[in-house]
Parts: sequence; C-alpha cells; structure tokens
Amino acid sequence: MGGQQVVNGAPCMCSFGMAPSSLMVLPTNCVNASKMPAATIMDNIPFLNILPFAMCTSLANPAVAAATAAAAGVLTPMPCTPVIPAPWAAGDPKVTIAKKPALTNSSTLTCAYGGVITITFAGQATVTV
Repeated sequence: MGGQQVVNGAPCMCSFGMAPSSLMVLPTNCVNASKMPAATIMDNIPFLNILPFAMCTSLANPAVAAATAAAAGVLTPMPCTPVIPAPWAAGDPKVTIAKKPALTNSSTLTCAYGGVITITFAGQATVTV
C-alpha cells in the first residue's frame, strides 16, 4: 500500500461532516513517527480517536432525519456523533505497530451513517511506510 505514516493530531474530514477534526492517537503503542504517537488501523474509537466533525448532514443519522422531517423536508444538520463499526481500511500490512497495520494517509474509515472519513494530512511529512 504505502504512504505517509499517520500520527496524533492528523486532520481528518468526513464526507457528511461540516468541519474538519483531528485524529487522536494515544501513546499506548510506544511507537512514534516524527516525535508523535504513530497510528494503526485500530485507532478508530469514536470520541477517543475519532472526534466529531461539528454537524452531520447524513439523512441516515436518526437525529438529522428527525430534524429534517420536523422542518418539512429541509435538510437540517445535527451534531455529529461518529459511529464506527470497523477499523480503518487499507492500512499498510507490511508495516505493523503492536501487531496491527500502520495507518497511512490513503486509509479511509466509514461511519455507520454513510460518511467516509479521510485523512487530509498525515500529521507529519518525514516518515513513509
């Protein structure tokens, strides 16, 4: 796969979110890249690793659907509450951190409400995997 190693603080965006967010990577794996904790595909926990993207515009989100119905069908964004059922897709299986594939800047994550979360910058530009 290859790409840049993603680290703590990497900016992310959800296709249904209204603002960027930052990936939070705890230093539990004891592996750094450019002096920051390095991420794996398992850094996908809502509100721990994946912080909200401000407001959500997905009608698959029950809060958005209810608010939109109450507004006579006018799309009404509601606060983002990420629901992440699976790990990041397509990490680098050749580079592992604590026996888990390293997270690269080309990896994506899917929210249960249909949003695709992408990494807009790896958080560092020195370490490639």
